[in-house]
Amino acid sequence: TVYAGSSTLVQQLADGSPVDVLITADRTNMDRAVEQGLVGDPRAVAVNTLVMVVPAGNPADIGSMDDLAGTTFVLCDPQVPCGAASGAIIADTGIVAEPASLEHQVADVLGKVVSGEADAGWVYATDARAAADAVEIIDIPTADAHPSAVVAAVSTSAGDPEGARAFVDKLASPEMAPVFARHGFATLSR
Repeated sequence: TVYAGSSTLVQQLADGSPVDVLITADRTNMDRAVEQGLVGDPRAVAVNTLVMVVPAGNPADIGSMDDLAGTTFVLCDPQVPCGAASGAIIADTGIVAEPASLEHQVADVLGKVVSGEADAGWVYATDARAAADAVEIIDIPTADAHPSAVVAAVSTSAGDPEGARAFVDKLASPEMAPVFARHGFATLSR
């Protein structure tokens, strides 16, 4: 199992990394993998949305996006799904504050917030939930209008294509919906 930003995962697959199943945090990167002939028949398996996180105790006293000016906050780079969603939310809300850095994966944004290196960051609800007491969660207006579909597909170079297909089918099954929900994913219309 390899965890990285979706664009990195697609590039690693294109570079010949042995992969049976590719799972991306958005449809755009999966579509790129399909166009390159790296995967086939992608299926949405869950939906994730962004939230703002601040370190436990909220030392910068951030209560909303209006409080970001003058703070150190971090976002994902626009080339990765969490960054694309952040850009869409910024466009919707007209926020003027500039991020201190743009990270290549949501885990890096979360790490900077948890360590106190950043006053706030925008991460997926699932990542915020996994961080538990290390962060406080603040809702982002319009985030629900910009969800990221988690998409899975079998690699065209899969060593066990039947097993890989069964795994993707299981991820997309109604039986998995409660499992995804327990981890903070939004409901996927099936």
